[in-house]
Amino acid sequence: MSSTPFEGQDDVVLPFAVEPLDVRGRIVRLGVSVDAILSRHAYPAPVSRVLGEAAALTVLLGSSLKFEGRFQLQTKTDGPIEMIVVDFDAPDRLRAMARFDKDKLEALGFGPLKTGDLVGSGYLAMTIDQGSERSRYQGLVALEGQDFQEAAHQYFRQSEQIPTQVRLAVAEQFEDGRHTYRAGGLMIQFLPSSPERMRQADLAPGDIPEGHPSNDLAGPTEDDAWVEAKMLMATVEDHELVDPAVSSERLLYRLFHERGVRVFDAQHVHEECRCSQTRVMSMMRRFSADDRHHMVGDNGRIGITCEFCSRFYDLDPADVEAEIANTGESA
Repeated sequence: MSSTPFEGQDDVVLPFAVEPLDVRGRIVRLGVSVDAILSRHAYPAPVSRVLGEAAALTVLLGSSLKFEGRFQLQTKTDGPIEMIVVDFDAPDRLRAMARFDKDKLEALGFGPLKTGDLVGSGYLAMTIDQGSERSRYQGLVALEGQDFQEAAHQYFRQSEQIPTQVRLAVAEQFEDGRHTYRAGGLMIQFLPSSPERMRQADLAPGDIPEGHPSNDLAGPTEDDAWVEAKMLMATVEDHELVDPAVSSERLLYRLFHERGVRVFDAQHVHEECRCSQTRVMSMMRRFSADDRHHMVGDNGRIGITCEFCSRFYDLDPADVEAEIANTGESA
């Protein structure tokens, strides 16, 4: 494997290829970025874990964008965690937030809680936005108690029709006198390049002879190379995705060294919110004058807190109305 400038570091996405198996993939390690998001909001541990998984999945998918756009993962469900929103602004900015029902969360008790139990039923939306309405694409997956890994598999089966496997993990550790979070993810995809493998991937059920390994391990339409890649992927343990002592390069070598794995340029990721005074004013213009009047608090000011980064905007109503009036006159 070739070395990269980010070898062994956190908050990095590392693309790779296992060419003998026609597999492409990415591995992500999130440290300071995801810890900043989760610690800022002081979410309960189960909420932090699920939001960390969503953040890792979003970076895995969003880092594949070849343009400066946005990839957004959003859930809306009836579970204790009612909504999750994760934005990845290509090429490297991440932000995330969650809304949860405290009473529903406490009703589940304090035992091991699965992601599906915490999210419940509803939908997961994955949106690619290139900056205009014409260039927006959205895929929806029904959530019915499954975790984000299975939801991602379902998305690729129904929307992209690309054989895909995803693994996600989140860990909480005690460091420098406080609890910190780490998250990691690994994704592989089968992209056959040879005509023979492309034909085999399109075989109808029953076309592969009885007793063929593809029948025994993964269904009648799967290529041997993809079966092997999935078997290797299944050996990944959660701690390998989040342990700072196990670098991305080391994990990839353990998995694929017999076939040969090639890594590409690593991509740094950092936590950064898109909110600003300008964006807040743009939002205020969408409300009617009467709605803005009812936003004024007892102190005579309009207070707005960003749900992503918790930054507080203290607005003078007179300044808001004057700026909106000036903008209208300019238009």
